[in-house]
Amino acid sequence: MASQGIAVPGNCEVPDLPCGLAVFRTFPYAFILPELVLGAWVWILVAATRVYYPVVQGWVMYVSVSSFLFSMILLMVYIFGFHRSHPGTWRLVDVIYNGLSAIFYLSAAVLQAFATIFCDSLIFTPYLGIICTPVYYHLNAAATVFAFLTTLMYTLHSFQSYVH
Repeated sequence: MASQGIAVPGNCEVPDLPCGLAVFRTFPYAFILPELVLGAWVWILVAATRVYYPVVQGWVMYVSVSSFLFSMILLMVYIFGFHRSHPGTWRLVDVIYNGLSAIFYLSAAVLQAFATIFCDSLIFTPYLGIICTPVYYHLNAAATVFAFLTTLMYTLHSFQSYVH
């Protein structure tokens, strides 16, 4: 069945698991889009800053990029209807993936907050030899806020998928 040039998978009659464009209208799967957008902002903002602690902000980048990619894959699975053969398994995958992503994002958000605090107190160090400008501080602060919001989205998605 096709609708105005958009191919919709046939026989999408799995209860409680949407497929096609219904993913964006079905709760809790509609959380995927805000997770992607907020996670992309974390990724972009951290990439735009000066890295003072490579291990700390490297973890933030790893979590944001890998969660973005895995969420995009999960979104494609739901849109193209690959989950129709084993709906119970995909529901469990959704709960576990979003729960783990929430834990990883919480750790990344705390580390990004540490990097923001460090940037605020940094004026000059002989080792780094740089000055943290207000622009870098504001980029780090925004990345921290978006990381905590993304953590909230993954937590809500996991919880709602579990009780749904």
